[in-house]
Amino acid sequence: MHLNPYGADAVNLAASLANRRPASAAELADRCRAAGLAVDGPATTADLRRTAAALDAWEEVVDAADDEERAELLNRILAAAAAYPRMTNHAGSGWHLHYRDAGQPLGDVLQALFAVGTALHLSGRGMHRLRRCDVAECTTIFADTSRTGRQRYCSQRCANRDAVRRHRARTAR
Repeated sequence: MHLNPYGADAVNLAASLANRRPASAAELADRCRAAGLAVDGPATTADLRRTAAALDAWEEVVDAADDEERAELLNRILAAAAAYPRMTNHAGSGWHLHYRDAGQPLGDVLQALFAVGTALHLSGRGMHRLRRCDVAECTTIFADTSRTGRQRYCSQRCANRDAVRRHRARTAR
């Protein structure tokens, strides 16, 4: 499967890893592979620590108070993570662009992937399209990839829960 590694897939991988942090380097590598990312070598505990730090910084972008703060935080991550774009055809997967240097460890690759993917997602779809679920007790992060750009909930389950809550509040009067 050929994926654009810097589109919605990168943002969704970041959200998945942020919402349920991997407990081990092996789990990190497995989840990256399951998301379609080519993992070139074994993941290490250093990769796990680097990924945790990248996710902490990425969550600050998610929770930014406004578009300007979101862009400023994301620009800092981009400056630290991204290299010059380069063409690659690793493992015969087809020619595509990478925004990172060759031979980087998985933790650094993920930082670049999250940063560039998030920047492309927000600049292409709208700065408001990365958020936490609107249900008060749910802290799940999601990237709004809907056609209309008005997604408020992380899942249909949370949307239904909130609808039931609003209905009960109206009928209890």
